Amino acid sequence: MSGGALLVIAFFFGLAAGVVGKIKGSSFFVWFLIGLCLPVIGLTAAILYRFEKAEPRRRCPRCGSVRPIADQVCTVCGEDMDWPEPEAVVPAERR
Repeated sequence: MSGGALLVIAFFFGLAAGVVGKIKGSSFFVWFLIGLCLPVIGLTAAILYRFEKAEPRRRCPRCGSVRPIADQVCTVCGEDMDWPEPEAVVPAERR
């Protein structure tokens, strides 16, 4: 196979990985680069990656914005958020 054909194949693997990553709630560009650099492995990793949209969330005590549970600092107001009690976690479908 020529170098041009391999580049086209790598591009389409990158595109497929980017689309799968975006559907799962992650960055299209990051998954595109992973799929471009590691064609088969990158697409497989994107398929096996978790759905970020299904991650539990919590409400900021200061401004009330809903943030992913892993965020230590609210990106809206800058409040340092403590680890929430189980009843303070907002289910994914209620966002």
